[in-house]
Amino acid sequence: MKSPVRKMFDEIANRYDFLNHTLSCFQDILWRRNCCREIRKQKPGKRLLDLCGGTGDFAVTYEKFNGKPDVAVLGDFSFGMLKGAAGKKMTAVPVQLDAMKMPFGDASFDVILNGFGMRNLPDAEGGLKESARVLADGGYLQVLEFFSPRNAFNKFFYKRLAPLFIPVLGAFFSKREAYEYLVNSVLRFLPVADFVALAERNGFELVHVKPCFFGVAYRVLLRRRT
Repeated sequence: MKSPVRKMFDEIANRYDFLNHTLSCFQDILWRRNCCREIRKQKPGKRLLDLCGGTGDFAVTYEKFNGKPDVAVLGDFSFGMLKGAAGKKMTAVPVQLDAMKMPFGDASFDVILNGFGMRNLPDAEGGLKESARVLADGGYLQVLEFFSPRNAFNKFFYKRLAPLFIPVLGAFFSKREAYEYLVNSVLRFLPVADFVALAERNGFELVHVKPCFFGVAYRVLLRRRT
């Protein structure tokens, strides 16, 4: 039986890219590009996993800035989202999977991208441990995420503004419940500092944390400890 979250993503897949771009005022495109530029500076290996990759926008952007990987997988638990990647120019092969128990051997990848997927996992620590398992020593995990707000501006945005307009736009273009879930999932998730501390306890070292649009989202680049 499908989980409610997986069923929700299957149902919104056909409007997912459009609403991501619209709700972020197209800033999500810039955020992914910045992530991929920052990874390029690290000169990583050539095996890529776009985890919780949805319709593949992160994988597509990665190839534009880093060239074609030798191995590339687009992994997501939603078959509907993976279908949305059809026709996009990328090397990544779509694989439906559970991010908590992936069908890959240890040290299978040099780079893992995770865009807006960590807070959808049932257990962030378990997700980090599993990512560390399939990542080679010295490999990189790039997380782009909405973390639980801690400064006054972002608390006001997520607790007062976002509940007013995000579900309304979601209802108009897709499903209201999915975008109510989005806001609530951010408020339930870890603050970015707590997430970094959790990653450091589970096989990673921090390269950098960079805010996007005054901290509405964050780019967190982690390296697998050797």
